[in-house]
Amino acid sequence: MIGAHGTARVLLLCEYPTVNGGEQSMLSTFDAVGQAGFSITVACPSSGPLADCLREREIPTLPFETHDPHGRRLGQEERREGLKNLLSEHRPGLLHANSLSTGRLSGPVVRELAIPSLAHLRDIIGLSRRAVDDLNHHQRLLAVSQATRDFHVGQGVDPQRITVLHNGVDLDRFRPNNAPTSLREQLGLPPSARLVVTIGQIGLRKGHDVLVDAAVRLAGRLLNVHWLVVGERFSQKAESQRFEDDLREAAAGPLAGHMHLLGWRDDVDQVLRAADLLVHPARQEPLGRVLLEAAASGLPVVATDVGGTREIFPKDGEGAILVPPDDAATLAETTLRVLTDDTLRQAMQRSARRRAEEAFNVRRAAAELVEHYRELLGLSTGKGTDR
Repeated sequence: MIGAHGTARVLLLCEYPTVNGGEQSMLSTFDAVGQAGFSITVACPSSGPLADCLREREIPTLPFETHDPHGRRLGQEERREGLKNLLSEHRPGLLHANSLSTGRLSGPVVRELAIPSLAHLRDIIGLSRRAVDDLNHHQRLLAVSQATRDFHVGQGVDPQRITVLHNGVDLDRFRPNNAPTSLREQLGLPPSARLVVTIGQIGLRKGHDVLVDAAVRLAGRLLNVHWLVVGERFSQKAESQRFEDDLREAAAGPLAGHMHLLGWRDDVDQVLRAADLLVHPARQEPLGRVLLEAAASGLPVVATDVGGTREIFPKDGEGAILVPPDDAATLAETTLRVLTDDTLRQAMQRSARRRAEEAFNVRRAAAELVEHYRELLGLSTGKGTDR
């Protein structure tokens, strides 16, 4: 639907109240999408970090609740009925489901209401036949990496509907800067301390247990290294709680004084500029946002060669060195090599920033997203212009 002033109305659908990588990627495109003539409204839970962030940025929202007042998660059909009522009342020109879960939820609804739609696939997870059918109701599916696309096509997602759109990163916010930061002072560490940072939701998929194993292996060899863990646990499953408990025990035990659990931070750009190395031991990663942010910050990376990570760093040593997943010994030795070889680390710093500039500028990602919006709405496109 086109508004009274010729503005195309896009409704972005978010299921969770948190601000993680998918939400950060969404938020980073808003300025460019608005400048291209689209009016953005976000349907999301009415309270939480995401709603607060949207209010701060003066982005219109519509309440889309996924839990009842007692905290019970609503069933799929209840959520679909709520979404159907919301869409019937507001009739956006285009629905953009910002995740695989909202894509599955909204697929049958937009088909019934004949609303143009697309869904972002930001996860590599197994799907049932019914879930695949739900996704195939969308006119277009955007996979964040070729690895993500290949995985879902292998599950039966229609290859004609799914295309790759790499996320981008704000190259102005995330940039190299040799000016000293206060992070070491905040943590009570000397200026000579080497900082190795890991950023991501605390859980088995991110491989924090492998990080701990590698850190213990290096404990007697790198006495001035401190391991910073940035992120929170969101899963309430017992196994996830035990995973976090094990991490905290390691930080208080064999790695006491050298592993620092910092929780959620709103100054990730500052943390990356203060660090000497990003270690990312994930067991699966569609296209890790923190890897893009590290590259833009000129921070060397040691990461596992999983999912779309090779698409970010196609050549070893040029910004990153990739290692096998679940291999703490190789992770430890590679970390040691980068931290103790100043020439290698400096070359990786330069290559990382260059790679981000070449392939992952958020302006490019936003321009491509705008083209998808225009095509689905039957508007003239800006293809052929300088992006």
